[in-house]
Amino acid sequence: MRCSFVSCLFTRLGLLCLCLLGMTPAKAQLATLDWTVAETLIALEAPLSSAAQKDAYHDWVGEPRLPDDTADLGLRMQPNLELLAQTQPERTLISPMFAGLTPRLERIAPVTSIELYTPGSDTWDEMQSITRQLGELADRQRQAEQLIEQTQALMARLRDERPDTGPLLMIQFMDARHVRVFGDNSLYNAVLEQLELPNAWEETTNAWGFSLVGVEALARYPDATLVIVDPLPAGVEEQLEQSGLWQQLPSVRHDRMLRLPPVWSFGALPSAQRFANELVDALENAPRQALNAL
Repeated sequence: MRCSFVSCLFTRLGLLCLCLLGMTPAKAQLATLDWTVAETLIALEAPLSSAAQKDAYHDWVGEPRLPDDTADLGLRMQPNLELLAQTQPERTLISPMFAGLTPRLERIAPVTSIELYTPGSDTWDEMQSITRQLGELADRQRQAEQLIEQTQALMARLRDERPDTGPLLMIQFMDARHVRVFGDNSLYNAVLEQLELPNAWEETTNAWGFSLVGVEALARYPDATLVIVDPLPAGVEEQLEQSGLWQQLPSVRHDRMLRLPPVWSFGALPSAQRFANELVDALENAPRQALNAL
């Protein structure tokens, strides 16, 4: 009991000295290998000491941008553990796809796995649930509720403002002949449901909410507008310009295409906000501009 009392006394004296000097104790730092966790922590204004593949994050997620002082841990599947230890995180946050790294990560700090896109679950509800979960872990409960309320208000506003449109096919290119088409259990589809916009793709999707198909499969939807989400793999744009298969697709021949900047297809509420804004903006401007055929 005496040691505990002395330890407590010195802790309080240390805090008092910091206050007298006009200083505050350092905030607990969090680390993550997962971009969905990263974007949500940034939106919650939580302290993020390190993240993985910063440049690739900006290529695929776009916004919110990672702070300049966030350390880059390298590859998500092969993080720099020495650098992670140097950042002294209080906790490392991962998703189930990085579960194999847990034993090594736990040598540095406790590990918590954040699960999203669970088969059979409602994606929109899950995005709100992980926002609250991260808010609790980062001591940002108020900010988490604000983010949820802001997102719901944005969807309601855009739902009233967006123009009427026919069915949409939301795709990302894997190469010049294959695309991911997003449907049930995807972030893109969850946003379409909130905006009450039609998704033309009703085929079975995987746990991440997409079907991997050949470009020729898009010909089965001649009335759909293609929503192409960047980034395109290197060289694909040039190959599509020379592709008779692509050029003969009804949506391409009739210029029914929208091209959006990068939005993380496996993200949470920050990506949902970004996708909704970019999509509605593109739909509103489409009648007043010639859509660029790839």
